[in-house]
Amino acid sequence: MTIKRHGLNQSKGSGQQALPFAKATEADGWLYVSGQTPMVDGEVIDGGIVPQSHQAIRNMIAIVEEAGYSTADIMRIGVWLDDPRDFWSFNKVFAEYFGEHPPARACVQSAMVVDCKVEVDCIAFRKVD
Repeated sequence: MTIKRHGLNQSKGSGQQALPFAKATEADGWLYVSGQTPMVDGEVIDGGIVPQSHQAIRNMIAIVEEAGYSTADIMRIGVWLDDPRDFWSFNKVFAEYFGEHPPARACVQSAMVVDCKVEVDCIAFRKVD
C-alpha cells in the first residue's frame, strides 16, 4: 500500500498559521479529504449559509481535483451544520454540485471550531491499475 499525503502542513487556519494535518490522504485509490470550512486566505467569508456552503464545497472540490480526482469519484460527503434550520438551504446548494448523481452523505448539527455555519469533508475513490 502506498500512502500519499496532499498538502501536509500546508493547511492554514485563521491568522495563516500552519495546521498539523494534511488536506488529504490517498491510499490505493482512496482519497480522504479533511474537513473544509468556508475560508479564503485563512478567513471565513462573510454571509450566511448559502455563500458559506458554496465556499466550503468549492474548497473541498479543489482538493479533490488537485489530487487528480473528480467530483464523479466522490463516494461520500460528511456535512456539519451549525444550525439545523439551514438544512434545506444547504441542500439547495449541494444539489447544484451533486444533483444528478449525488454521493452518499451524512449531515449532523455541530458547534463549529471556527465561526462558520458549515463544514464538509469527503471520501473519493478511483480504480488504480
